[in-house]
Amino acid sequence: MVPELERLIQAHQNIVFFGGAGVSTESGIPDFRSVDGLYHQKFKYPPETMLSHTFYEQHTAEFFDFYRQKLIVHGAKPNAAHLRLAKLEREGKLKAVVTQNIDGLHQAAGSKTVYELHGSTLRNYCTRCGKFYPVSFIEEAGGKGDGVPRCTDCGGIVKPDVVLYEEGLDEATIEGAVSAIRRADMLIVGGTSLAVYPAAGLIRYFRGDDLVVINKQHTPADGMATLLVNKPIGQALSETEGEGGAICR
Repeated sequence: MVPELERLIQAHQNIVFFGGAGVSTESGIPDFRSVDGLYHQKFKYPPETMLSHTFYEQHTAEFFDFYRQKLIVHGAKPNAAHLRLAKLEREGKLKAVVTQNIDGLHQAAGSKTVYELHGSTLRNYCTRCGKFYPVSFIEEAGGKGDGVPRCTDCGGIVKPDVVLYEEGLDEATIEGAVSAIRRADMLIVGGTSLAVYPAAGLIRYFRGDDLVVINKQHTPADGMATLLVNKPIGQALSETEGEGGAICR
């Protein structure tokens, strides 16, 4: 464990965690921006284009083909970070998780109060009648016709409940996340480069005592942090890991 991080956790009772793709890489889910990430792979179009609302509207079949290949992940399980955060919530210390991830692993680990800023691949809905479908429905459509999943009731397109480029974040989710961050006495930012807006801008609402940043690379929040931990987040939050990697301010 990181002794100074553990000391801060024990000293606070209203902790909020704000996380990104780095939280799930230890579960085998690749991130977007690292050297081996999705944005450095070669495709017919840039990934940002294929994950845009315009591309979804104009090239629907290609959108779903790419989505099934790259955004639906099989066999991923919560790692030490997810499990520790869920434990802190059960202990009454952690009040909320605010995540940019769409994999549902925080809930799989047992976390109850989770604000998914960019939605979830596990939820899919008919754009015409609103009926919800599991992720398996999107997968199974890949072997039928043009590969576009269509509602079994009304024939409307079944769209993943994820926020695409050009789409706005859900207002209720944003309000909940901002409220939790405002009330927090400690904010842990982990596994995120804080490069994606507007999500990354939410940390500016923090008014508490201690900001902890856990990330292997530099982030814009480093200068404001009480504590920097430059190591994988699963290691940093694990209660059984060895010491090291912390920088106190």
